[in-house]
Amino acid sequence: MIGHRLMGMSFLHVGETAKGRVHLDRAMGLYNATEHRPLATRFGHDSGVSILCFRSMTLWLLGYPEAARKDADEAVTQAREIGQAATSMYALVITPFTYLHCGDYETANAQLADAIQLAEQKDAVFWKAWAMMQSGCVDVLSSKPADAIDKITSGIGLWRSTGSTLYLPLYLTYLARAFAAIGELDNARRCIGEAMTAMEATHENWIEAELNRAAGEVVLLGAQPDPARAEFSYHRALAVARHNKPNPGNSAPP
Repeated sequence: MIGHRLMGMSFLHVGETAKGRVHLDRAMGLYNATEHRPLATRFGHDSGVSILCFRSMTLWLLGYPEAARKDADEAVTQAREIGQAATSMYALVITPFTYLHCGDYETANAQLADAIQLAEQKDAVFWKAWAMMQSGCVDVLSSKPADAIDKITSGIGLWRSTGSTLYLPLYLTYLARAFAAIGELDNARRCIGEAMTAMEATHENWIEAELNRAAGEVVLLGAQPDPARAEFSYHRALAVARHNKPNPGNSAPP
């Protein structure tokens, strides 16, 4: 089970989303609450909740928002049943990825507020940083760019203090969108460049399509827009998205 979970997460993050879905489905099929929940204290969190969180992200990326929302809801429900702080923070921080992209900003914000409060109680810098960055993404999509800049910038600082580099391409992309929204285009371009560099260094390619789309938007703004460069970025974003298009025969929602 754990092997399939880790393989599923690995394929997801390098952009092989459909392959990741296969392994996460297998991991979920092998999970037994009675047998595996007591192991949460050994591994730091409950594996079933972890699988649901990342399968939710995978399903959304594959184009199944209803199935993604179902997994996210179930992950939070199970985490609350288990009552372990680490598992609760895991679910409260990761599932908002699905909620915010499904347009449910209210649920995303409520969970992230709970996550930040719990992380502060437990002095869990890692989870507080992640929740702050997630909350900043909600602000970007809610047309609150100034709030987003404060949260994402602070969150990235805390994130880096833990030694983590995961998800930096994602949050730098959102930070670029926030800077662009308030007209700070040099900072927006800087963030896009940092996101590209981070993605190339870590091969975290699951964000590649969105990063290229955002890059195209940024180069069209300002006094000297570059349509040719923007077109290149948009074509690259489409090519990546089409590569990750699911096979209907193998990736139908559960």
